[in-house]
Amino acid sequence: MKDNNQVAVVTGASSGIGLAISESLCDLGYEVYGFGRDFDRKEFLDSKLKEGKVCERFHPVVMDLLDTDKLCRKVRDIMAEQDIHVLVNNAGVGYYGLHEELNVRKIQEMVRINLEVPMILTQMLLRTLKKNSGYIINISSVTAEKSNPHGCTYGATKAGLSSFGTSLFEEARKYGVKVTTIQPDMTKTSLYRNADFEEGEEEAAYLLPKEVAEAVEYVLRQRDGVVVPKITLQPQLHRIHRKTDKETKGK
Repeated sequence: MKDNNQVAVVTGASSGIGLAISESLCDLGYEVYGFGRDFDRKEFLDSKLKEGKVCERFHPVVMDLLDTDKLCRKVRDIMAEQDIHVLVNNAGVGYYGLHEELNVRKIQEMVRINLEVPMILTQMLLRTLKKNSGYIINISSVTAEKSNPHGCTYGATKAGLSSFGTSLFEEARKYGVKVTTIQPDMTKTSLYRNADFEEGEEEAAYLLPKEVAEAVEYVLRQRDGVVVPKITLQPQLHRIHRKTDKETKGK
């Protein structure tokens, strides 16, 4: 761990992939502003961001990303004090099932969190990232390149995010901005808490959040002039666990 005098913004930082990325960035010496809804979760309280020297680099920002005005104000406040070099658009939400059974609120939440928020944050920070030859890393999903019955809206938002990253790279590359889309397959997180399935029980059937974080590290460790536009991560096996009625109701 060393002080590199650079600042990163990470969304969805209180758990799962975002928490693992935040830990990794702090280890690399970044000052990290992590946006999340709840930093009182056991997962966060048990993390290295709550103890030792690493935690001094992490600044939790309690935020409902659906509150656009509040989000924009906070980002402006951070920009007024810090020069930002890395933006990680990680926050995501998924609701699954037949499309006709989704309600309007769930559709809007997925579109806004998974796609609108990354676009807004990127727009706000892009001039600064151009000045710093910085990084934009979007955590998308393998569903971006698949058909997704029982997950039509989720897959569409991730396809939009991947498309956004590809086009943005072509737009901003001449200014030194590096844009990377990471597309993980099923990862052992709470993303599937609203679904009637979850990752398979075998270790070879899922990714771990730290493995996605290692992909972020790989992107950041490339020499200046080298960009990794897209990384797809998949477990060896394709397995899912169908929840029982009791498991589904319990969550």
